[in-house]
Amino acid sequence: MNGKQLKNSILQWAIQGKLVPQDPNDEPASVLLEKIRAEKARLVKEGKIKKDKKESIIYRGEDNSYYEKFADGKVVCIDDEIPFEIPESWTWGRLSNMVLINPKNYVDDNKEAAFIPMEKIEATYLSSYTYTVRKWREIKSGYTHFADGDVAFAKITPCFQNRKSMILNNLPNGIGAGTTELKVLRPYRNTLSVEYLLFFLESPYFVEEAVFKGTANQQRIISGYLENKLFPLPPLNEQRRIAEKIKKSIVAVEQYGKVQDKLEDLNNNLNTLLKKSVLQEAIQGKLVPQDPNDEPASVLLQRIKEEKKRLVKEGRMKKKDIVDSIIYKGDDNKYYEQVDGTAIQIESDYDFPNTWAVVKLSHICRLIDGEKKEGQHICLEAKYLRGKSTGTYLDKGKFVAKGNNIILVDGENSGEVFTVPHDGYMGSTFKQLWISEAMHQPYVLYFIQFYKELLRNSKRGAAIPHLNKEIFYSLLIGIPPYQEQIRIARKIDIIVNEING
Repeated sequence: MNGKQLKNSILQWAIQGKLVPQDPNDEPASVLLEKIRAEKARLVKEGKIKKDKKESIIYRGEDNSYYEKFADGKVVCIDDEIPFEIPESWTWGRLSNMVLINPKNYVDDNKEAAFIPMEKIEATYLSSYTYTVRKWREIKSGYTHFADGDVAFAKITPCFQNRKSMILNNLPNGIGAGTTELKVLRPYRNTLSVEYLLFFLESPYFVEEAVFKGTANQQRIISGYLENKLFPLPPLNEQRRIAEKIKKSIVAVEQYGKVQDKLEDLNNNLNTLLKKSVLQEAIQGKLVPQDPNDEPASVLLQRIKEEKKRLVKEGRMKKKDIVDSIIYKGDDNKYYEQVDGTAIQIESDYDFPNTWAVVKLSHICRLIDGEKKEGQHICLEAKYLRGKSTGTYLDKGKFVAKGNNIILVDGENSGEVFTVPHDGYMGSTFKQLWISEAMHQPYVLYFIQFYKELLRNSKRGAAIPHLNKEIFYSLLIGIPPYQEQIRIARKIDIIVNEING
């Protein structure tokens, strides 16, 4: 159970009367309910609120069933609405009968008041917010009113699910206004603990059962959900004990959650570090032993050279993309690159076995466009390839066949490689990755995977970052004999599967 799940469990136990013991000396909730009705009657008599025509009383009959009696005398059995059992000293009621909802403030226009937009409300189980000071005349219209002692929560997704809620206190002149996406609840005098009310609004019972209406990105709780929600009312003293217990528990859970998050990060990072370490050993020739009986790497270099000449002749590769260079290790154990008879020293992160050849990645790997084709095929975009979208179909595009590799060249994840699961058209952010037939493809892909972080961090462009092709092509790759490449890739597969469990 993670921190969030534990917090939700605590809140659910609390509103079911399972978090703290009941005290037989507490004044029962039924008496508290009478006080609420008396306070409402007084406010109606003084003209401060209107009489609630939908007011009801919920009680338990002699048959142990729950009934709701309305102002017109109508009685209805509501057993099917009761979500869980509560202690005998508690009672049920509709929220609209327990609190004032979205009350108005009537104060002088020149008074200072708090202004709270949605971004000033923290997503937390404990009330947290900030405000700016405005003149009341500036915010009294077009915003939601609130005052000291009120409880408010966001009614729009995802703020609702993220528990953007607060107890209002110490406002300038005790008043304020804010985003229209708030619902405000004002308890009647000395009847409800505002902290218990807040925790009720954050409980799984209230949050997870909510029904919404609106567009995909602008959904709000439906009209009547708050007003008609059944509210478990404990005795006032028990409300306070529950609130104190929750506050202490959540502090402890927060600490637990932080420790657990660190542990999860450690576990996740550990697997990542282990995999990277394996790849690092592989590309240095330290993962499997060399076999003197393997066909030497120099033979592979000759095959690669012949393949590239053929591709140029066929028009599938440009001659300018073929640079004849020789990389070798000097007597001083440093690496040099010879181009057109001129040798220059080059930096290498690693030392490679003497049986390996060393080339730049551009020698065995190129970024190319797919073949232009017509006919309906699925678009191979990143979301689809990650399994996060069903995909769309195109009538024409840059075709790549099943088993080929494509690489992201635009976006935050530039450098990420995907093996095409079936025929399709490349998305606009991709290039096809040509890998020489003389190479064992999985070995090359593991090499690129090792440098994934470097490629991601070296992107170019501000508005739309894209792959730094210069760095990509200049990576030094060790070329083992072909059979050794196979052994390396197989060994990596085995170890990675063991790490993943």
